[in-house]
Amino acid sequence: MEFIETVLPGKALDIGCGTGTNAITLANHGWEVTGVDFAAKAIRTARRKTAAADLKIDFYAADVTDLGFLTGRFDYILDIGCLFTLNTKDRIIYAETLARLTRPGGCYMLYAWQPQLLKGKPRGISPEDLEMLLAGFFMKDRVELGEYEGRPCGWYRYRRQ
Repeated sequence: MEFIETVLPGKALDIGCGTGTNAITLANHGWEVTGVDFAAKAIRTARRKTAAADLKIDFYAADVTDLGFLTGRFDYILDIGCLFTLNTKDRIIYAETLARLTRPGGCYMLYAWQPQLLKGKPRGISPEDLEMLLAGFFMKDRVELGEYEGRPCGWYRYRRQ
């Protein structure tokens, strides 16, 4: 909220948008928003919520590693809980796509769990692995590490070079 309340609105992309809560918040603050999520049911819910709020947001049911249909550049890309679920190969595709879609000087903001086991499977991404993944494309702007419900996590903000 601090970011969107202090930055002039532009074009925003919500990656892993779920049912559209964050996309709607952005649109209510003047952003032109596109949302993407792999769950078609969540996208249908997001479209209903957006229509009920009388807003215009483009939502797509798509895999974040296959966003070739998106064109143009975004001023702000938000990912709350998507990147850290991807395997190493898909993370590389994600980072390349992210670089293509973010305008120079644009902002990428990520909320992610740090490495941990969840239901016996490794999940999360370390700040160091994130830094290596985005190197050459983005410069770190701000990092806030903490915990949520006992899970180590972090908010990361990067600027497109």
